[in-house]
Amino acid sequence: MSGNDAAPLVRVRGLTKSFGSNQVLKGVDLDVMKGQVVSVIGASGSGKTTLLRCVNLLETYDGGSIEVDGVEVGYTDANGRRRPRGERELARIRADIGMVFQLFNLFPHLTARDNVVLGLRKVRGMDRAQAREVAEQWLARVGLADKFDALPIELSGGQQQRVGIARAVAMSPKVLLLDEITSALDPELVGEVLTVVRELAKDGMTMILVTHEMSFARDVSSRVVFMDAGRVAVEGPPNEVFSAQAQMHERLRTFLARIEMNRA
Repeated sequence: MSGNDAAPLVRVRGLTKSFGSNQVLKGVDLDVMKGQVVSVIGASGSGKTTLLRCVNLLETYDGGSIEVDGVEVGYTDANGRRRPRGERELARIRADIGMVFQLFNLFPHLTARDNVVLGLRKVRGMDRAQAREVAEQWLARVGLADKFDALPIELSGGQQQRVGIARAVAMSPKVLLLDEITSALDPELVGEVLTVVRELAKDGMTMILVTHEMSFARDVSSRVVFMDAGRVAVEGPPNEVFSAQAQMHERLRTFLARIEMNRA
C-alpha cells in the first residue's frame, strides 16, 4: 500500500508501446485518484485499448512506467537495472487490477456462479463455501440472482457482460478496467450494463473505462481523456472536454461529430 491518499492510485508516466514498427503509445501520462471514474475516448487506433492492456500487463510496455498503489506494474529495479517481473509477482499485482472485456470472456462450460467462483478460489484462496457466497452476492448485485446456475449460452449478451463485471469486482480490485464493454451488445442491452457501472461509480469504485457512449462518459466520469494518435490530446472534467472551447481542438471536434453522426 502506498498509504498516501493524496497520491494517484494509478500513475502512468511517459508510456510507450510499439507493435513492430507501429508505435501505438507515444508517451502517455495519466493520473487516476482513488474513487475516480476516468473515461478514455478517441477514434479507433488511437491507443485506448492498448493503454488499458498495459495497465494490467496483458501487453508489456516498452518505456515509461505504470504504478498502481505505488507499485510499478511490469518491472522492478534490480541493482539499478530494470527487469520484467516474474509470473508469480505479476499474478499478485494483476489480482488487484480487475478487467472487463468487450467480448465477455466467460468460460462456456461453467455456470454464472462458477465463472465468478473460479478466481476467488484460485487467486484469493477462498474456500468453496465462502467463494460461492461472495459470487452469489455480486451476481445478485448486478441483477442476476435468478441466473446462478445458467451457462453463458443460456444468457443474453447483457447478462453475460454483467457476469463479467461481477467476476471482476468480486475480487475486490483496487482499480477496475472496462474495455468498450457495451460495443458488442445489441442497443437495447446497453442500458442494463451501464446501470451496473453507474452503481459501482456511486459505491466509489476506481475505474478506467474505454467507451464510445459519450452521454454516459459525460454523466458518470470524474475526468475524460481524449486520445489521438497514441497521445493524450485533451483531458479534464466532462463539462470542459465536451464544452465548445475544448472542441476548438480540431481532432476532438471531428471525433465527437462522427460519433453523433453514427448515432443519428
